[in-house]
Amino acid sequence: MDQDLHDPGRDFRALLRSQRVWDTTLPAFDPTDVPDAPLALFHRWFVEACTAGQPEPHTMSLATVDERARPDVRTVMLHDADAEGWHFATHSTSAKGRQLAVTPEAALGFYWSVQGRQVRVRGTVTATDSAQGLADLHARSTGALAAALTGRQSEVLGSLAELDRVSRAAWERARTEPDAPVPSWTRYVVAPREVEFFQGDAERRHVRLRYRGGPGRGWQRELLWP
Repeated sequence: MDQDLHDPGRDFRALLRSQRVWDTTLPAFDPTDVPDAPLALFHRWFVEACTAGQPEPHTMSLATVDERARPDVRTVMLHDADAEGWHFATHSTSAKGRQLAVTPEAALGFYWSVQGRQVRVRGTVTATDSAQGLADLHARSTGALAAALTGRQSEVLGSLAELDRVSRAAWERARTEPDAPVPSWTRYVVAPREVEFFQGDAERRHVRLRYRGGPGRGWQRELLWP
């Protein structure tokens, strides 16, 4: 039997291997010239990512584990980064909200490809009070409120028609009631115990600097092999 000459897997692998990264001049990173704590360096890198034209620098991967310790990951938006930690928000009834209620630990990952940079954060997660969650939501766009009002995040959807109907109603309410309550909407804070800064290098001599410790405990800095 003749072998099928068209192999979609081979086409995919050829396309995959043809991709290149960091086809540009990358910034230098001197790990000896950094602040004592990671937050100031994160702020500096975030500003530099925005200035360099990085699309959506405020998006990040959020990793949690379920009740059987199986990892789960998704992309969410950063809402703040301050002395408390790295902030994001979601429904407490969503998959990630339920997972965090059981295991309040998370990892965050930022990838700023324009400069070949990554930032990784690991730490304990705390849910803020409902007032902070609603203040956070009502300070955002009408679309953000509409999405929150749509609710039922991660539940099984019967049809796109159902989504369209519920979403239209949510948008109408968000426009007419900009302070509408969403009881399940929760702001979470990741209090870091590890923060790593990764600067890519075209010759693969990547610079990795990790902070370990935490607020109130002091921070230790160490280099990691790439």
